[in-house]
Amino acid sequence: MPDHHHGHDHSHSHNHSHSHSHNHGSGKTLLFALIFTTAFAAVEVFGGLLADSLALLSDAGHMFTDSLSLGIGAFAAWLAKKPASRQHSFGLKRAEMLGALFNVIFMFGVIVFIAYEAVVRMNDTPQVAGGTVLTIGALGLLVNLVVAWVLTRGEQTINVRGALLHVMGDLLGSVAALAAGAIIYMGGPSIVDPILSLLVCLLILASAVRLLREVTHVLMEGVPRGIDAAEVGNALVGIDGVRAIHDMHIWSLSSSSQAIAAHVDVEALGRWHEILPRLQTVLRERFDIEHSTLQPEDAAIRLACDADPNCGAGDAVSQAGSFVTTRAKLQTRH
Repeated sequence: MPDHHHGHDHSHSHNHSHSHSHNHGSGKTLLFALIFTTAFAAVEVFGGLLADSLALLSDAGHMFTDSLSLGIGAFAAWLAKKPASRQHSFGLKRAEMLGALFNVIFMFGVIVFIAYEAVVRMNDTPQVAGGTVLTIGALGLLVNLVVAWVLTRGEQTINVRGALLHVMGDLLGSVAALAAGAIIYMGGPSIVDPILSLLVCLLILASAVRLLREVTHVLMEGVPRGIDAAEVGNALVGIDGVRAIHDMHIWSLSSSSQAIAAHVDVEALGRWHEILPRLQTVLRERFDIEHSTLQPEDAAIRLACDADPNCGAGDAVSQAGSFVTTRAKLQTRH
């Protein structure tokens, strides 16, 4: 049993240093984008009030929510760097998920507000200063392109992607403001301003829903995207000395860190010291799972348990056949 503890400690420490560097980089990226975005948001508010343009004000509103989301993201990235403690045995890696969840929910509120304002303005369309909207919209588009480029060049954690959702919403808002300004400047109807704002809301809503589904999948401790539980089970069973894998649970600690816990039936417990490193190598190199908690069990006891339908041995992957059913969702670890 000492071998078991050694394997768990090795995987945990390696994964912690890996995530630390990622979150450090994402925090600096988010902080730079925060400063850049907040400065221009004030300019857009002034221009929107001056031109009486909802497209411009909605874009400014997006940029202020960006500033908040980037600030939340930077704070979450800082929290995620905190080491494990007795109160938080995995550290605070999930902070980035909470930051992304907050940003998505906040974005839904922004969408509802802008959609409401757009409908009101369609019924009572004010005169819009097209030239002002055109100028500030073009500057806003440039700013958003720079911020989006900075975020896409950084570490792509789900926290950064949550902030990027807001920035892309701003970018679309700038395009809408630019288009509305150009149409109105050339003599088109002012109603195009709220219509384009509604279109932007629909585009942002689609992206927000997709990100919300991804965040809730992680928070509900589902199997990480891109990992096939059946493939993991069969790969582990293929290692010499392993007879079966059961009670397997795979989950995400963060967008860049996965973990697994499983019971491993081996032919001889005395070989565990040579089997464990092979299991960890397969998990790390084939499936990018750095944190593993693997419990060795005597296969002979397992076979005796399978013979008794009331034993409660559970589903398993064995050498004899293919993957039957493996409960590869994170539940409370035993």
